[in-house]
Amino acid sequence: IGLGSGVCGTCIVTKHLRPQTEVIGIQAEGAPSVVNTWRTGRWTSSDSVDTFAEGIATRVPAVMTMEIMQSLMDDAVLVSDDDLRKAIRYLLDHTHNLAEGSGAASLAAALKYKERFEGKKVVGVLSGGNLDIETLHQILSDTSDGR
Repeated sequence: IGLGSGVCGTCIVTKHLRPQTEVIGIQAEGAPSVVNTWRTGRWTSSDSVDTFAEGIATRVPAVMTMEIMQSLMDDAVLVSDDDLRKAIRYLLDHTHNLAEGSGAASLAAALKYKERFEGKKVVGVLSGGNLDIETLHQILSDTSDGR
């Protein structure tokens, strides 16, 4: 989600073309203020964030996009940095595409909540390749999943 421009654009177009389509926003667990505000309707912000995914490292939600999200977005989920790293690795292994943390968020959510999406048509946005070489090296060096 980040500040919300991408998910708001997705909501506006999707709900116009196919209103029954569910639009789900994805945010980093280490930066939940946008999701907390969306879920509760009470404005929340954080003094700091704890995620390497800069595009979804939001401390303070934006008023204009929050209004659109509250009226058009169907759900919002949180993914951990580990979920994001696994998605980045999966994308590299299976598609040879490099995405930054926030760019891999849709795949991270699909993998984390796979039972929710089983048997459904799912579309995810893959964006952003701004991943620094040190973070990429750490992701590729991680053998905790048996590689």
